[in-house]
Amino acid sequence: MAVTESLAATLRRRSNNHSPVTTGFEALTGYRWHEPTPARLAAGHRLSVVIPAHNVAHCLRYVLDALAVQSVRDAFEVIVVDDASTDETLSIARAHPIVLRLVRIRERAGAATARNVGTALAGADTILYLDADMVLPRHVIADVMVRAAANLALIGFRHNLPYKARQRVQESGMMPDLYADHRARWRPPVGRRLMYSGLVLDRPLDGRPLDHTKDLRDLGFGRGYYDWDLPRMVVTALLAVPREAVLDVGGFDPEFGRLGWGMEDTHLGAKLIASGLLVVPLRQAVGFHLDPPDAEAQWRAKLIGWRHTLAYYRGLLQRPAPTGRTHEFTTHLNTLRAQCEVLR
Repeated sequence: MAVTESLAATLRRRSNNHSPVTTGFEALTGYRWHEPTPARLAAGHRLSVVIPAHNVAHCLRYVLDALAVQSVRDAFEVIVVDDASTDETLSIARAHPIVLRLVRIRERAGAATARNVGTALAGADTILYLDADMVLPRHVIADVMVRAAANLALIGFRHNLPYKARQRVQESGMMPDLYADHRARWRPPVGRRLMYSGLVLDRPLDGRPLDHTKDLRDLGFGRGYYDWDLPRMVVTALLAVPREAVLDVGGFDPEFGRLGWGMEDTHLGAKLIASGLLVVPLRQAVGFHLDPPDAEAQWRAKLIGWRHTLAYYRGLLQRPAPTGRTHEFTTHLNTLRAQCEVLR
């Protein structure tokens, strides 16, 4: 009987040399890969923006307002999946004109399931997963649309903004900083075991994961940069992927939502990389991540479940790389959607 290769083994065979993609884009358009793109280049492209939302009344209006003034206003659809919120999240989404589709999951299921529901509803070939607390500059949707392709996972970045400073996003015209994201500039603790790799550093490090890995090209073939590897760079706060590829690998594993916080996006990244996708950063695609009023308490609560989701992810790496899951995914989501409340 043939031995099926594990997901981890498949990742070790995958290169992330995306140079032909970026240089080809620049030669074709005359624009650099990492610069904002004129809206006219997005003509003929379509995009589905999927936003999972649970108790995000403190920030959702800012996020939707930013989408409403994107330079390509009519070229994308916004899908909000409310994950059994108990605050004003649902009413905010229901009242906002930018929201084309709104679905409510009646019982809390987790962000992985909410994104799966949005994926099933999406009408475009490319899905942009956007967190409900991410405010985007006007050019970002066009940047994504013009560069999206069937073999690419495009990652953007986030700049955390304290709750009390959230109004400055619209009032001051300030722009987010790429190097506020840990994937761009990272200063890990010394003498303490790192969360993901388990490494213990004996001296301070001013890490530049994005720079030091040549825009992630050096993270191919299963290689790492201290506490980072290629799947961990795939963060669904701002991630554009081909819908067909997500369906083929079975979407997000909902078990992560039951175990706790984190790793469902890393696992999706691992599956997509194993299927042949290249992970390419967009340095100009940086949004403000708006912290909730109780950010510190929420972070502590998330860390409680981290070891469980990480252990589950490690176990999945030893299983075969999933493929051909479209029918299974669609069948499951059709059943799940029947249990949801469609509001728009």
